[in-house]
Order: sequence, then C-alpha cells, then structure tokens
Amino acid sequence: MTTLDDDKVGNSSRADWRVGVTEKKIQLKAESVPEAALPGLEGKLDATGQRFAIVVARFNAFITERLLLSACDGLLRTGAAKKDIDIARVPGAFEIPLAARTLAVTGKYDAIICIGCLLRGDTAHYDVIVNEVTRGIGQSAQETGVPHAFGVLTCETLEQAIDRAGLKMGNKGFEAAMAAVEMAALKTAISTQHSAVSEKQVPPSRSASRRNDKPNNRNDKPNKKNASKAKRRK
Repeated sequence: MTTLDDDKVGNSSRADWRVGVTEKKIQLKAESVPEAALPGLEGKLDATGQRFAIVVARFNAFITERLLLSACDGLLRTGAAKKDIDIARVPGAFEIPLAARTLAVTGKYDAIICIGCLLRGDTAHYDVIVNEVTRGIGQSAQETGVPHAFGVLTCETLEQAIDRAGLKMGNKGFEAAMAAVEMAALKTAISTQHSAVSEKQVPPSRSASRRNDKPNNRNDKPNKKNASKAKRRK
C-alpha cells in the first residue's frame, strides 16, 4: 500500500530527475566540425565550363524521365550551361554501357551520367541485366578514363523506384549529377597537379655527375700494349 506522502515523494523525485535532464541539455555545447589531419584533393561542385553527356533509358520512362529532369537541374544549379549538356536515349538499361563508352571515347565530355530503372520480375532476367549493366558502366569508366556516374535504379518494386525518383528517398538522378560534377573536378585537379610536378626539373647530384665523367667500360681506357704492338708492325 502506498500512502499520499509516498506519491508526493515519488512525484518530487521524478520532477528532480526531469530538472537534472534539462540542466544537462542546457550544458551541451555545439562543437565545430573536426578538420582533416592531412589535406587531400577534392572535387568542387562547380560545373562551370565542363561538358556532360547523359545516357537515359526509355524503358520505365515514368521513372527515368524524373531522374533525367533532376540530373539536368543538378548540373544547371552547379554552373553548367545548357549547351554543354547532351542527352542520348537508348531502348533499355542493357544498352547504356555501349552508348556511354561511345560518348566517352570522343573526348568531348568531362563526365558521363547513366540513368535507367530496373525492376525485379518473376524470372532471372533482372539479375542478368543488373550485373551486365553495372560491369559495363564500370569497365567503360576505367578504360576510357572519363568519370561515369551510376544513376541506374535497381529496385524490387515500383514503389521503391518512385520513392527514389523524387519522393521520400530523394532523387538518384540529382545525386548522380552531383557525383559526376565532383569527379570531373577531381580529375582536373589531379591532372593539374601532375603537370605542375612534371614541369619541375630536379638537378642531378654531384655524385651522379662524377660517375658520368668516368669511363663506364674498360675499353674506354687507352691500352698501352695494343699501341706498342701497332708501332712494331709499322
């Protein structure tokens, strides 16, 4: 049996506990974001002066068109011009790697954005296409040296695809565009740094110059015996 006094004590202890929690919350302070210990190369989200190609599949156009619009919006927001964005349409996701590779080989584009949508069905067709598309896009990026952004949805249901085409899961087309811009800028930064390092000429050391002055082979030294034999023959 609990008395009224016990209830008051219990309520007071609960009140004190709540006060302590509020005091702890007030004592919390916001800290600054820690900086990296070592500086590294990063690509900036600046697409000014860069050219992009977007390969989009017509299959499941209800989803891919939404991804395409968000990808174009992302490029324009980061400074890309409309004239520097080319769009290539292919029948389905399986044809994306070939079109992306063909565009990358031209050397006109700083990055390629691949957009498609694959939904699982009742057969193994989904697994086969997903593997080939993923492998083809990655292989094209590695062999051509042009960054490829992967914006191909691989979903179990149509609801999952819709959520990733502008609803609660964001828009994967926009994310692919951001990745393309950053990778294109990173590639430019790496090439600029490499060219700057190669232009610097390292002077040869003194020991190396002395070694070069000495004869490398024994045949370089004058042979007194051969010279005396030649005089006798004469």
